[in-house]
Amino acid sequence: MLIAQLSDPHVRPDGVLYQDVVDSNAQFAAAIAALHALDPRPDLVLLSGDLVDEGTPAEYAKLRQLLGGLDIPSLVIPGNHDDRDAFRKAFADHDHLPLTGPMHYAAGAHGPVRIVALDVTLPALHHGTVDEAGARWLDETLAQEPERPTIVMMHQPPFNTGVPYLDLYACRDGERLAAVVSRHRQVERIVCGHVHRFMLLRFAGTLLCTAPSTTTAIALQLRQDARPASYLEPPAFLLHHWRPNAGLVTHFVPIGTFPGPYPFA
Repeated sequence: MLIAQLSDPHVRPDGVLYQDVVDSNAQFAAAIAALHALDPRPDLVLLSGDLVDEGTPAEYAKLRQLLGGLDIPSLVIPGNHDDRDAFRKAFADHDHLPLTGPMHYAAGAHGPVRIVALDVTLPALHHGTVDEAGARWLDETLAQEPERPTIVMMHQPPFNTGVPYLDLYACRDGERLAAVVSRHRQVERIVCGHVHRFMLLRFAGTLLCTAPSTTTAIALQLRQDARPASYLEPPAFLLHHWRPNAGLVTHFVPIGTFPGPYPFA
């Protein structure tokens, strides 16, 4: 099973640039085209939050227009830039999304890998949290299918990256999440967005990775006095490849046209 993960497209209304710098809509369209060009195509696309930039109806209308060109089933979760009410209205056809409260859900009909979405966003705040109710829901949901390989999808990652301006807005109470995940060995991967960079670490007995943005890359600066910055690095997505007896392999895939192919490997 092939599962693509796109994150943080920050879709804007027609004619409006993200941060007055980059055409995030064109970048997202290019990401969708890159998925369609894969052979074989992914079986499923995960969209791990910050689907739009300001949570307005005009942005969600543009997002759904862009997603109308996606010929692959998709699953979504909100990020801190999304508005929950507008998000629900925009994805009213996604009947697995809860009508009230956090948008936790389990989606198991797309292939051998089960997707469990944990909504850790806090309305009007940039950081996230794993509260007691969310941890209890996750524990009970994972216990329902203990033998099935599972991906847990979140927006804010529950660890300190070492980049000071990112760690202000992490998912807090990561130890509560770790206590739950460590009890469920079928969790192959925890996947997050939010940080606009690829990162990988061991977490709660499994692997956790963050996806790059399809729009901009937040600068990798490890000095504690570093000031927030971003770059227009090549956009990218993640491709999670699950095979029986092999588990889950995650690939980092740049988006664009590059020299090649050359006749060597």
